[in-house]
Amino acid sequence: MDDYIIWLIIVLAAALIEGLTLGLTSIWFVPSGLIVLLLSFTGIPMWSQILIFIVLTALSLIFLYPLVKTKLKLGKTKTNYETVIGKIGVVIITINNMKAVGQVKVEGRIWTARTSNEDAILEEGLEVKVLDVKGVKLIVEKVQEG
Repeated sequence: MDDYIIWLIIVLAAALIEGLTLGLTSIWFVPSGLIVLLLSFTGIPMWSQILIFIVLTALSLIFLYPLVKTKLKLGKTKTNYETVIGKIGVVIITINNMKAVGQVKVEGRIWTARTSNEDAILEEGLEVKVLDVKGVKLIVEKVQEG
């Protein structure tokens, strides 16, 4: 079997697997395989082709995977509550930690809320910033004016 056929099979198989999984599992073999596929026409020995393939694949994993992972945000799917952290909401029921009452509307959703300062009371209509989520309650603070 000719060398280029082996590399063509590797490239197609890696692309097919990646297309089915979409998990950046085999995409790294595709560019390396294509480069070695082209090099196979130059007549370099198979051991050299394999070595080049391994080195190129390792380099793409080392340098490109972290970049691609952060750009695509793989493995990190924000849940409903994580999306509200840092957002601005409006107090719709006065927040009083001592009485364990208070609600905030953030992005059209109503949440039970508590203040980050135990003694603070935030009146209806005030804008608040979501600092955290504890259980099913938002932890908020008054938006500083100015």
